[in-house]
Amino acid sequence: MINQLPSETPPNRPAAARLPGRRRTAGFALVTLLAGLLTTVTAGPAQAATIAVGAGSYTTDLPAGASGPANTAGAQVTPKVTSAVTAKVPTNDWWSSLAFQRYAGNPYSENMYAHPLAFHAVAGGLEVSYPSTPGGSATQYAYSHARDLTLGVTGLNAPRTQVDGWSDWTVTPYWSDGARTLRTTIGHGSPFVYATPSGGDGQVAFVATPTIWADRGNVLGATVNGHDYALFAPTGTDWTIAGTTATVALGGKNYFSVAALPSRAALDLFAKYAYSFVTGTTVSWSYDEANARLTTTYTAATTAKEGTQTGTLLALYRHQWLATTDALTTYTYASSRGTMKLREGATFSTRQTFHGVLPSLPDLGAYDRARLLDFVRQEANAADPYKGAGDTYWAGKALGRLAQLVPIAEQLGDLASRDKLIGLLKTKLQSWFTAGGEQFRYDAAWGILTGYPASYGSDTEVNDHHFHYGYYLMAAATVARYDKAWAADGQWGGMAKLLARDANNWDRSDTRFPFLRNFDPYAGNGWASGHQGFAAGNNEESSSEGMNFAAGALLLGAATGDTALRDLGIYLYTTQTATIAQYWFDVDSAVFPPNYGHDTAGMIWGEGAAYGTWWTGNPEEIHGINYLPITGGSLYHGLYPAKVRAGLAEMEANNGGPAVEWRDIIWQYRALGDPAAAKANWDANWNNYTPESGDSKAHEYHWIYNLARLGLVDPAVTADTPTAAVFSQNGTRTYVAHNFGTAARTVRFSDGRTLTVPAGATATSAGGTQPTPTPTPTVTPTVTPTPTPTVTPPPGSPTRYLQTGGGLAATAGATGADTIPSAGGANHDGTPYNPVTYTASGLTMTYTGAATAFDLFIDSGAAVGNGIQARVSYDLTGDGTYDRVETYPYFATDPVTGFEHYTQGTGPSSATGALGNLSNGRVRVEVWSAIGSNPASVGTGNRSVITLPFR
Repeated sequence: MINQLPSETPPNRPAAARLPGRRRTAGFALVTLLAGLLTTVTAGPAQAATIAVGAGSYTTDLPAGASGPANTAGAQVTPKVTSAVTAKVPTNDWWSSLAFQRYAGNPYSENMYAHPLAFHAVAGGLEVSYPSTPGGSATQYAYSHARDLTLGVTGLNAPRTQVDGWSDWTVTPYWSDGARTLRTTIGHGSPFVYATPSGGDGQVAFVATPTIWADRGNVLGATVNGHDYALFAPTGTDWTIAGTTATVALGGKNYFSVAALPSRAALDLFAKYAYSFVTGTTVSWSYDEANARLTTTYTAATTAKEGTQTGTLLALYRHQWLATTDALTTYTYASSRGTMKLREGATFSTRQTFHGVLPSLPDLGAYDRARLLDFVRQEANAADPYKGAGDTYWAGKALGRLAQLVPIAEQLGDLASRDKLIGLLKTKLQSWFTAGGEQFRYDAAWGILTGYPASYGSDTEVNDHHFHYGYYLMAAATVARYDKAWAADGQWGGMAKLLARDANNWDRSDTRFPFLRNFDPYAGNGWASGHQGFAAGNNEESSSEGMNFAAGALLLGAATGDTALRDLGIYLYTTQTATIAQYWFDVDSAVFPPNYGHDTAGMIWGEGAAYGTWWTGNPEEIHGINYLPITGGSLYHGLYPAKVRAGLAEMEANNGGPAVEWRDIIWQYRALGDPAAAKANWDANWNNYTPESGDSKAHEYHWIYNLARLGLVDPAVTADTPTAAVFSQNGTRTYVAHNFGTAARTVRFSDGRTLTVPAGATATSAGGTQPTPTPTPTVTPTVTPTPTPTVTPPPGSPTRYLQTGGGLAATAGATGADTIPSAGGANHDGTPYNPVTYTASGLTMTYTGAATAFDLFIDSGAAVGNGIQARVSYDLTGDGTYDRVETYPYFATDPVTGFEHYTQGTGPSSATGALGNLSNGRVRVEVWSAIGSNPASVGTGNRSVITLPFR
């Protein structure tokens, strides 16, 4: 059963505000309110030691009144390790309760789920079980630890258990009572427990009298609780059975091992590796950018206790064996993560496709741009744009919300709001990145960097650092997109990357932090609780906030040219894409047991999963906590759109109807599985809801309408850059890519398509270069933080808006439309017929070698059979002769009222002349009806735009 000790504080924070009177539904809520937060411990010296990191800094002393890692009584604790340990101990692991003593009365451990085995340290040694049958109810399932045996040394009665060492997915607990000692090595995927005792005989105490089915002297086959085990002692020794206990005199040797067998027929295979002890494990990853392929390699180091055998047996999780071509045996194990398959050998690799992350969606939505701009300005000009955020989590949420608005403001041409938003991000980040006030404190004993004011146990329990810090990385990546100097390691980027190192240190040479604190490299998911102090093992609730960290690391690395950080993000993101699909959403219907009555898990535990959250049983939040925040890093959900639709159907059935509290999060998630339905949700309700606190109407409107235009994520196509995505609608693909570099590049997609992306820009196959940095007239903002000055486009800007009256203006105007006369039932393909014409003169600019791009808003209302065509002409010297004329294929409009996007597509259908530099030149755009019998409209003012290939 998934449970919680009465005195526990939840390891996760709610991602929603604790609003008075929040609606609750009948369902599974794991924990009571957080009213019983730990008492604090008196702080250290008032004057903190300050460590500079670039332009920022952190402190090494506790702020006044604050606490670091503590037990449930409020007493500060230090790692429970032996003198052999010099590295920073991993918190937030599957075994962390061995080192982090959360309860004063338990100096050993809580239940630890390594899969396929589970463990619990006690005074006499190590309890071992093989949980093979699920229990629980319709709202939770659990493969719980129930002792099969205890492995130890005769007479051992240790006062505590310590950690004597660890590797990437194994740990070595240590017991000593002064006369006897015991070291064991246990780990993910290992069916073996390796023991090195001293001071007594080896001992295995079964929970009941075992059935002995094999006795070879030093090798014993025994069954208890329906589970088959093999006991392996040194050659020449002999196990003795007395009642429920097996003992062996080790004959001067100091080793024996015990294994859970998948079948009695596997005894000889296990005997082959019984003395090849695992002494270390290592995960490594590499990203093949050209082929969008992540290769992850898992390696176990072994030492032969006798003989010369090397290697071992490893049980692979479902997400691993689905992604490997390495040979597997026919043996399997049951686990809370589905079937595990056994491999013979010390290493294996997985190969997974990376589908891309975008810093933001492009500007292709048919939204009301004036309304969208008003939404952006409401946030940018709010009296308190941070909404009272006072701790690391809520400040992070505020940063995340504001960061998503920056590219939207730029796409709308409102550079003043864009720069104000960047300034707000810089101000809040710099406040947190400077010691004093809002600040981060480094604890050398634990190797942790904690933000104060802290929240939800991020200080006393080392909870949720990846959840909190992912928002800071996304905000820093957004600033870096526009101001690389600010994000340099010698300025403020150094502090941002220090947060990344705290949560998931990728650099083994950086000894300030443990390796991958919040990510379990073998299990493939994050863990939220720092102490792992639960009978159910560790837990992870908001898988999507874990993905937010991965996307933030990727984008910050890409924006700053830090390939190692970028590839960390790709590794975390790609791996979790697979594990979230399997273990939170059961996309193959192969993990959740039949008695679990849901298709979604709100949170996973070491022993199982639950349809619940830490703060409510409300179905929309149980589902939504694994959706938010919605960003360009959320596209992984779109890889399984049918599951998106099914999950939302389940949510609404359990909720008694559509979402009420987090409807905006639900709509945006729906857009990844059914864009048209999401748009209908928005259209019917946009003026009748309050956004979730980490989001805004501006972002939601932009997200939903863009996906309504783009369609679904296309998993069949990848790109040779990590910041790209492909969408498909009605058989038509749209390619999107962002270039963080300082020179234009050609992005190549796996279906053979290419896309030229200018430096520092997003390009699409449907709408040219996005965003367009051209300002819309606006009231000059007042803002305390002044962002680093950005370059404002000159009067000869290459971005031009079609204006009613025939102009091609460098700035957007008032929303409007011009009528395109009917083709009169004739065919005018290739020849302008009564065109509406737009001209810009007196242009002096340098030709870049790129191509013309445009995005024309076109609407034929309910008319059928209309086709609209465009021609762009360049008079390079203004002498009245057009040196270059480009005619584009006509665009067949749909018979539905509402603007559509006519773009340059793959280029002109015909072209004459050549482009060169403009010297007092002129550009003309002609739009006409090529076919059809009805008039149409072209949007003007702040709608239709052309991007000229000049600078």
